[in-house]
Amino acid sequence: MKEEKPKVKREPGVCIPWQEKLKELPRVPDNEELVKRVWEDVDGLGYMYIWHCLLSF
Repeated sequence: MKEEKPKVKREPGVCIPWQEKLKELPRVPDNEELVKRVWEDVDGLGYMYIWHCLLSF
């Protein structure tokens, strides 16, 4: 029997939420807000790229 994966609720426009990514990273020195903003920008661009590929071809 195939094991079912738990369904993850994510906000629209997000591939990997910051809270989930933060668990994988070492302790963020000094300005965590800057690192969070950069991660969310990069993640959002990845999300847009995936949708662009799906819709364009």
